[in-house]
Amino acid sequence: MSFALLTFVALMVEGACGYPGGLFRAVRHPVVWMGALIALLDGRLNRDTRAGGVVALAVLIGTVGAVAWGVQAGAGLLPGWGGVLAAGVVASSLLAQQSLGGHVAAVAAGLGVGLAEGRAAVSHIVGRDPVALDAAGVARAAIESLAENFSDGVVAPVVWGCALGLPGMAMYKAANTADSMIGHRTVRHGRFGWAAARFDDLVNLPASRLAAAWIVVAACVVPGARAGAAVRAVWRDAGGHRSPNAGWPEAAMAGALGVRLAGPRAYGGVLVVDGWMGDGGREVTGADIGRALMVYRVACGVQAGVVGVLAAVL
Repeated sequence: MSFALLTFVALMVEGACGYPGGLFRAVRHPVVWMGALIALLDGRLNRDTRAGGVVALAVLIGTVGAVAWGVQAGAGLLPGWGGVLAAGVVASSLLAQQSLGGHVAAVAAGLGVGLAEGRAAVSHIVGRDPVALDAAGVARAAIESLAENFSDGVVAPVVWGCALGLPGMAMYKAANTADSMIGHRTVRHGRFGWAAARFDDLVNLPASRLAAAWIVVAACVVPGARAGAAVRAVWRDAGGHRSPNAGWPEAAMAGALGVRLAGPRAYGGVLVVDGWMGDGGREVTGADIGRALMVYRVACGVQAGVVGVLAAVL
């Protein structure tokens, strides 16, 4: 089975249909099932040790990978193109092109109504304290989330899908979900979540660099975006982010739009100090969210085109 073709089918299906609400209500979403397994492992194995976290991560990745391999192997028994199409449809549930764009567009729409509505909308996609954000802060948070989750939720599953097929996408998604649930440095997960956090950093390394590249290419096409400034911002600022990965797409987006992203911000009342991405001197506005979405959608198209060419060549 061609993994590149499977991934291309997944991109096309998810881009056109997303994850249907009726299907979610009927069988939930694969990430929900992964989250339930992570919560079970957390309850059974969390004894505030790194070893317990390593075991939990191994069980999670192994279980999810085995199930995904079984689904892919079963699909491969279908005649002709049926196998790759079936596996691609299943894999589409592990991408977030449409849902990410929709959530960020909702923030722009909310800000168009008022600050309270913008804060309510952005609270669904960021972990920082929305009540502390002014309109510029809401817009900046939405654009940062768009850039970072373009890497985590769109580019990374594609990278691992092209490399390892459906199991690669599913195992990556399990690792990313584990990081979001137990990878934070809380009292409960400081030791237990260490493996999940470090493994997520590792598997996102190639995607974060590719995401920045796709944003730079998109900036060559989107009116008003600046590809050269995006390259300069990545070169200068990406390493100043506390995350080894998030700074790459955030810096590229900041440079492309001519704004500043990241910097100091509060999560749960705790101030997190990051370097600024980009050198824009003006406040971010709701209109910049729309510009960021244009860059994002073109970047998604660029990636799909590259995967399509790769599928044709292979």
